[in-house]
Amino acid sequence: MPDLDSVIREIAAEMAQRSDRGAVADYIPELARVDPNQFGIAVIDADGRVTTGGDSETPFSIQSVSKVFTLTLALGMAGDRLWKRVGREPSGNPFNSIVQLERECGVPRNPFINAGAIAVTDLILSGHEPREALGEILRFLQFLAQDPTITIDERVAASEKRTGFRNTALANYMKSFGVIENPVDYTLGVYFHHCAIAMNCRQLAMAGRFLAHNGRNPSTGHNVVSAERARRINAIMLTCGHYDGSGEFAYRVGLPGKSGVGGAILAVAPGKASIAVWSPGLDAAGNSHLGRVALECLTQRMGWSVFGA
Repeated sequence: MPDLDSVIREIAAEMAQRSDRGAVADYIPELARVDPNQFGIAVIDADGRVTTGGDSETPFSIQSVSKVFTLTLALGMAGDRLWKRVGREPSGNPFNSIVQLERECGVPRNPFINAGAIAVTDLILSGHEPREALGEILRFLQFLAQDPTITIDERVAASEKRTGFRNTALANYMKSFGVIENPVDYTLGVYFHHCAIAMNCRQLAMAGRFLAHNGRNPSTGHNVVSAERARRINAIMLTCGHYDGSGEFAYRVGLPGKSGVGGAILAVAPGKASIAVWSPGLDAAGNSHLGRVALECLTQRMGWSVFGA
């Protein structure tokens, strides 16, 4: 087995030298200000050993990576009833597309595209005030990462709210079909804020550990979800976690993963490790370009693909 420390050092050095860095998400003004010449990676193995490289301690907006954790919460609240409001199939369309909603009577294709995550957020909000629902999401992430210092970047949340016209359209369209039950402004407020949660690579990798170990945090012994639910969340991450780039990510990396337009990717090597990478430059599908390249290097060198070494 290759030495993980050496592999991470090599990958961080290689990513620092690359000129093909993608483009930051300039349609969200606060994200447009992020320096694209950054790269971080953190890997936490089954023994809890943390290996990092590059800008692994720099906080960033996790954006759509938060959808993994809101999905987990929503399944805990509603179980399989959730699937009456959102599907489990790949979209094959951009993450903010309204086309499929028109064809499919307002039911989003999966919980990781924007419409699906808004529907999931609406379920979490039901019966709560927006501040309470958002607090529950934030506390869940703090609990998983074992770090109470994780916060929401209010500037990013405000920036998303000012420019989130497409998301507003998606939410109103779903509201017309009864998929959204709460006031649209309340649901979108919670959605924009949980996407604006700020974490670093180490914190994000820690938060994702339960998905790498059958729903259980191996350091604490705490069962976050059942093994069956962890496998199913991983399956949706593998097939839907990178929007219409999910097939390419599965082909090249071979791990369940979830990206965000802030440049983060959370990836899961079942039974082996939880991995977080961050590089703000995105590819055409809205996924971190160097993040995907780095994960491809990691899985090749460590033999971690779910499809075999």
